[in-house]
Amino acid sequence: MPELPEVETVRRGLNQVTLAQEIQGGDVLLSRTIAHPVPASDFLVGVIGSQIVNWERRAKYLLAQLQRGKSTPAGWLGVHLRMTGQLLWLEADTELHKHTRVRLLLSSGKELRFVDQRTFGKMWWLPPNTQPEEAISGIKTLGKEPFSAKFTIEYLTKQLKRRHRHIKTVLLDQTVVAGLGNIYADEVLFLSGIYPETLGKDLDERQIAKLHQVMPEVLQKAIASGGTTFSNFLNVQGVNGNYGGIAWVYNRTGQPCRVCGTPISKLKIGGRSSHFCPNCQSKS
Repeated sequence: MPELPEVETVRRGLNQVTLAQEIQGGDVLLSRTIAHPVPASDFLVGVIGSQIVNWERRAKYLLAQLQRGKSTPAGWLGVHLRMTGQLLWLEADTELHKHTRVRLLLSSGKELRFVDQRTFGKMWWLPPNTQPEEAISGIKTLGKEPFSAKFTIEYLTKQLKRRHRHIKTVLLDQTVVAGLGNIYADEVLFLSGIYPETLGKDLDERQIAKLHQVMPEVLQKAIASGGTTFSNFLNVQGVNGNYGGIAWVYNRTGQPCRVCGTPISKLKIGGRSSHFCPNCQSKS
């Protein structure tokens, strides 16, 4: 699943190619991709004729502010890529991928296409005067994001000290840390020297402070690398990310730790693979 760095990479790419262009047409090829409004045909009625002012990001959600004419608000276009979603900026005559779910034709003559193999991804059109957090349930429950000024040591301590779950599971909880996923949780725990099965409530002040420091650093480095290459992530130009080549532990099972040389191990926590160094992240 694309995580915060991958979604931020897509957001930046969209802001480079789609702004100030009118959405002149479109097609919904899979109606259940449209979470709001229902029926899906109303989605096209809402977005066609509007221009994209700016793309924002809330954790793993993409939100495009829309307007008609020079200043009339036209609501929001929302996207959640989920497991396998991709937003691709393509020539209008590009052959249609079999997993294309939504097409939007812009005034430049190019198309923004939502491609999603697993079909878990969603799109929304929200009318003017409706804020995303009012209408999109996943945004309502988001915790603080590591880049937010509200993501303080005090906030993180309060969240962790009441969690009787493995720290790896806690970090994946979007109501605790917004935007962090499996890849970067592994990286953060490694750089913090924390064993992934440690309970959140058992972390000491030093460990929590290290987590608080490392999280934004890891995410910023991943954004600078264009995200991580995995089976379904592409940026809007169809290019893979580069972070995977410099990852500390993620997807490096059996390879030597970049710090101590110990082979990287993998275990399952809550059904998710967790990569760690048995030496740098010992249980004791």
